Amino acid sequence: MKTKKTIYLIRHGETEGNIEGLFRGRYDFSLNENGRKQANLLKEALINSGIKQIFLSPLKRAKETATIINQGLNVPLFIEDAFNNIDLGEWEGKSKNEIARKYPTEFKIWKTEPEKLKFKDFELLENVQKRSLNKVLEIVEKGPDTLAIVTHRAVLKPLIAGLIGIKSPYFWKIFISPASYSTIIYEQNNFYLYNLNV
Repeated sequence: MKTKKTIYLIRHGETEGNIEGLFRGRYDFSLNENGRKQANLLKEALINSGIKQIFLSPLKRAKETATIINQGLNVPLFIEDAFNNIDLGEWEGKSKNEIARKYPTEFKIWKTEPEKLKFKDFELLENVQKRSLNKVLEIVEKGPDTLAIVTHRAVLKPLIAGLIGIKSPYFWKIFISPASYSTIIYEQNNFYLYNLNV
């Protein structure tokens, strides 16, 4: 494919789970007041971006962020399970301190090299990377020249690493703030990181 594509990778706005230091995963937090303000700032930043379609995680915080952004764009929204957050099993909704006490070995792996963490009911980061990367490849083949994906930190990090070929361990080397966007350019069958964490 010779057509140039621009992909805006967007992390949802802030939730109370972020503020309280909870493991979030698929726990369905809504945006807090600050998160809604952040999403409105994103709306203004992206209003002239040329985005023609938005793909998003099914979780509330992603839906709310995408809906606010789309007030300035008025483009089709597509909910995609491939961009759902990592499944953290029984860790979801619990504080980092509680998990550190209850599962010290696993928590240490999470804090140092989460790509190696294998735990009951816990989705491997390798799987998150595969499902999100496969969906992006499908979208760029069929989709418009400019699109957005609204998802989660634990999807964006493995996805970016997969798109531009960063080998493991990569998770803690990539910083993604709430309500930030990064831009990937797809051209001549290659992905290029144009900017990160804007």
